[in-house]
Amino acid sequence: MSFLSMSTHHAMAVCSITAVHITSGTRSFSVPRGGAPTPVPMGHVEFPRFMSLASCSIHSSHVASLSCKHIIRAASIVAPAEEAATGQLLEKSVNAIRFLAIDAVEKANSGHVGMPMGCAPMGHILYDEVMRYNPKNPYWFNRDRFVLSSGHGCMLQYALLHLAGYDSVSEQDLKHFSQWGSRAPGHPENFVTPGIEVTTGPLGQGIANAVGLSLAEKHLAARFNKPGSEIVDHYTYVILGDGCQMEGISYEACSLAGHWGLGKLVAFYDDNHISVDGDIDIAFTEDVIARFEALGWHTVWVRNGNTGYDDIREAIKEAKAVTDKPTLIKVTTTIGFGSPNKANSNNIHGSALGINEVEATRQNLGWSYEPFFVPKDVKSHWRRHVPRGAALEVDWHAKFAEYEKKYPEDAATLKSIISGKLPAGWADVLPKYTPESPEVATRNLSQQCLNAVAEVLPGFLGGRADLASSSLTLLKSFGNFQKDSPEQRNIFFGVREHGMGGICNGIALHSPGLIPYCATYFVFTDYMRAAMRVSALSEAGIIYVMTHDSVGVGENGPTHQPIEHLMSFRTMPNILVLRPADGNETAGAYKVAVLNRERPSVLALSRQKLPHLPGTSIQGVEKGGYIISDNSTRNKPDLIVLSTGSELQIAVKAADELRKEGKTVRVVSLVCWELFEEQSDEYKENVLPESVTARVSIEAGCTLGWQKYVGAKGKIIGINRFGASAPCGKIFEEYGITVDSVITAARSL
Repeated sequence: MSFLSMSTHHAMAVCSITAVHITSGTRSFSVPRGGAPTPVPMGHVEFPRFMSLASCSIHSSHVASLSCKHIIRAASIVAPAEEAATGQLLEKSVNAIRFLAIDAVEKANSGHVGMPMGCAPMGHILYDEVMRYNPKNPYWFNRDRFVLSSGHGCMLQYALLHLAGYDSVSEQDLKHFSQWGSRAPGHPENFVTPGIEVTTGPLGQGIANAVGLSLAEKHLAARFNKPGSEIVDHYTYVILGDGCQMEGISYEACSLAGHWGLGKLVAFYDDNHISVDGDIDIAFTEDVIARFEALGWHTVWVRNGNTGYDDIREAIKEAKAVTDKPTLIKVTTTIGFGSPNKANSNNIHGSALGINEVEATRQNLGWSYEPFFVPKDVKSHWRRHVPRGAALEVDWHAKFAEYEKKYPEDAATLKSIISGKLPAGWADVLPKYTPESPEVATRNLSQQCLNAVAEVLPGFLGGRADLASSSLTLLKSFGNFQKDSPEQRNIFFGVREHGMGGICNGIALHSPGLIPYCATYFVFTDYMRAAMRVSALSEAGIIYVMTHDSVGVGENGPTHQPIEHLMSFRTMPNILVLRPADGNETAGAYKVAVLNRERPSVLALSRQKLPHLPGTSIQGVEKGGYIISDNSTRNKPDLIVLSTGSELQIAVKAADELRKEGKTVRVVSLVCWELFEEQSDEYKENVLPESVTARVSIEAGCTLGWQKYVGAKGKIIGINRFGASAPCGKIFEEYGITVDSVITAARSL
């Protein structure tokens, strides 16, 4: 480990900097450790979820007085020396961040104040000196991305957004932190607060999201940048803590980041040695630096994160000079820095300081201001980010205009990815099937649909957790995304389901036209359910291609046979669960999944071959539930049989037999419960008339939830115990997932 000297200031000519590309070992800067509700409706400023190029124009008044020094070029490292806060102003600015956090948490009597107090210096340097963003357009495409993986410390980011001039975090929001209607919720939520890139809180998710954001930048840069026209050029910064380091998802994601050589990913490890239970030495003693070096990261250690401002600046400069690998900057901080009695203890981790300690901290840090007050000179210093951000975006648009003249086709494609606009008629490429088409598993049908849409959707990319030959999710017309071929669209995640889900969240939230998919066996959603829940919560439209969807897996046995999984995801808000029965329904599932950009979709697909059924359709899938066969009149069948997926063929065969007995039978495919529930009452009544109480459902999964559709007098056929090792047909027979079971149940009604 080398010890290198540092200069105090880092002046630079902003308009003509060329980055120096070097690689060096771990750096260590030796400085001693330490340092010492009633719901209130809030007014808001409405932001579109994403802004198109056309809507991103900047008013000329924002740039009228700007000179060359305000335009921060791609290779810039920090702000010009004359603009960076120094001395007393720097200390006052950092303390303003601390006390906005202290005051907000104290007023709410809820929250985590220790982390913002310790991380304020690195947060200040990032937002005030390093990052490129436009506060008045939080969705400017070429902005740097910031992720607070330690989401419990969200008041750090809210304070920074407020100081930087984002309209999304007002003083009123800070005063009502974590209260009803505030845009400063208890953890960062991208769907609530413009300026927040991803939703964090479950530890480790944020660093995985950051890997996805950085992957997206590298992919788009490789596809669209030209010599002299680096139109995609931004960094992803992330702060993560000890808890994130302990969570397994961080290892999975960071392993891939090193493998892929994500040189524009810079992670700050808040090394404060405190968790809720106390000093982390009770459970976490590994050498994090050594681990990240083994993962292929460049590493730097800033030993004094409390007051070592120049050390932090120099570490960032070094990180940005290393272009072939991501960088971990270990920043040793004191949790609750400035609190005389609670700093460096778990007493400050997850609670307010208390009135007495707030006053003691004010005295200790020389902060004589009232709660939520930002001194005039601090406000004045931060105010420059509004015109600077406007200028950055104007400069980028000028570059893009030149790029568009030279490369019109590439520019049009990139525009579609930035805006999320789908090509006209894209769904026409989805394959169509007839009952005469050969029997095939829906995982194979998925492969056909997947490859068809990839040819017409420029932002469609993804991969699987080491199961390409089983999940059948390889894009045949594209190569493999790797360190030296990032323009390709097949992503190999290895056996890392949880990391895969978290990374895909980041990809989806980078640009609305990026449509990531990821695949594994349905039962292994157990490994990544936490990431899938965040997908739903953060409105990330990922397509989860889940094969081997039932006991139909067969000989692999109960470890690989999902039972409760369908219902568990049906209970999750803002996620679509689609279980197609044949080719047309699989095509319909893909159409639905692609169109739903603000909620994820789970496609549950069979391993076993299935016939193509008369009456199925893409249009029916879009309704969630629909009639595929019916020999009744006036909407009064004697019996309704409901099913999904591979069991729909059983329902159809049973209906045919019952009709031979003179019964009128309706068969309903309930392919997606969530979409069906969104239909009008009139439509639902036409499919499932309330007057018809004789109903039977059949699905090779747990029976919970079907009561809603079969009613008190109906019969439910399903599986409420684990599966077994045997051929598919034998398991279905032993578990009663058969035509005879449906007929017997129907006759009993």
